[in-house]
Amino acid sequence: MKKLKRSARLVEMTQYLLFRPHTLIPLTTFAERYNSAKSSISEDLTIIKEVFEEEGLGELNTMAGAAGGVKFIPKLPKDVSLQFVQKVCEDLRQPDRILPGGYLYMSDILGQPAILNEVGKMFATIFADSGADCVMTVETKGIPLAYAVASYLNVPVIIVRRDNKVTEGSVVSINYVSGSNKRIQTMSLSRRALKEESKVLIIDDFMRAGGTIQGMKDLLKEFKASVSGVGVFVESGEVEEHLVEDFVSLAKLSGVDSKTKQVIVEPGNYFSNKS
Repeated sequence: MKKLKRSARLVEMTQYLLFRPHTLIPLTTFAERYNSAKSSISEDLTIIKEVFEEEGLGELNTMAGAAGGVKFIPKLPKDVSLQFVQKVCEDLRQPDRILPGGYLYMSDILGQPAILNEVGKMFATIFADSGADCVMTVETKGIPLAYAVASYLNVPVIIVRRDNKVTEGSVVSINYVSGSNKRIQTMSLSRRALKEESKVLIIDDFMRAGGTIQGMKDLLKEFKASVSGVGVFVESGEVEEHLVEDFVSLAKLSGVDSKTKQVIVEPGNYFSNKS
């Protein structure tokens, strides 16, 4: 690559880092890429690190030694996350979202790239140190959210199916009890989709009683895999007890009244936990 002016190099380096989160990049990579001395590259990285931290974009960690380098860790300040979630909750409170049967229409929320991007960054912040090898979700509504989270953690997405597909090859299937209606349901995962003893981050868009998430946890046992964390966009506060206890929610839906057109939704347990 041709030698760039420092201003152009800073822009290009920033973009390079942003597109490679949680990836250790040796200083020699930048030195060779921009035909510059390591001392100059180090100075550039110091500037980028300061900007990242001041603007709340994340951390730029430096690892010393022969195998060292820099690693960009996306981080979203908690106060910024709270402001964003409060706006989402305000949108969810709109009366026209109430559906027959006391359900709430939410599909459009996670259909907006800007919202998906922010929510993905929030979960990536929460589980930055979880050591997750991949992000798991169940088809279908949680898929966009899972990919948003995975893009910031820079790990693959594993999709659990509700029925077998010929294209999946050999699969592992289990029966689980739906926490909301107590029905026996089935979920499956291709044997090739997940390596044994992987650390898995489970992400879902909505959790009522937690039956589906508990089913995924049980499925992971068949792969000798462990759960590194559970994150849900919206949890239901209308159930007496969740089947899953250890989870992080960004919003909590406590009630939908079809008669009064009132929706009670507030920030989730992430914002009530001390950190």
